[in-house]
Amino acid sequence: MRSQAEKIALIILAAGGSARFGRPKQLLKFRGRSLLRRTLDAALRSGCAPVILVTGSRPDRIRAEADRSVIVTKNRQWRRGPGTSIRAGLRRAMRRDPIDAALLCVCDQPYLSASLLRGMVRRFRAGNRSIVACRYDNTIGVPALFSRQWFNDLMNLDPDQGAKAIIRRNRRHVAIIPFPKGGFDIDTPVDYDRLIEDGD
Repeated sequence: MRSQAEKIALIILAAGGSARFGRPKQLLKFRGRSLLRRTLDAALRSGCAPVILVTGSRPDRIRAEADRSVIVTKNRQWRRGPGTSIRAGLRRAMRRDPIDAALLCVCDQPYLSASLLRGMVRRFRAGNRSIVACRYDNTIGVPALFSRQWFNDLMNLDPDQGAKAIIRRNRRHVAIIPFPKGGFDIDTPVDYDRLIEDGD
């Protein structure tokens, strides 16, 4: 078992330009709150600290969703891909105090919850696997928690790669948490319409 005192940062990747959607999907409303606000609320109740929000496209509008307890950092290279946002968030998380692990989240998974994130942290602390990732739709991906032994790999991802590239290459180090609706993300207006129908 790991120490309960280990410091786990939570990094929300919210830099994308939502090119396929046509407007900032981070700000779409679901059940009275934006997708980003729902993600922030779950993050702030996860027990992780610090909580880092990585912005890129429309940084002022995205920043406005965050309260003062969230550390906001801008990824000026966001157009190059998600690997640059992971690097920006992790670099910011490590700037002040050492951290032992990082939990990566995106903000277009509307069914993300604090209980899921807390379960990932418990699984990490109770086990001997250095990565905890979520299973949904026959894949394994984010949210995903990485111990510090993977920080160098995360910092050196190709710009167009996400964390899933590391998960795929190191499957024997991965503990799995089920996230039944994790595959319900928002890429197009049709996806959003389906979400609203599902949530009513």
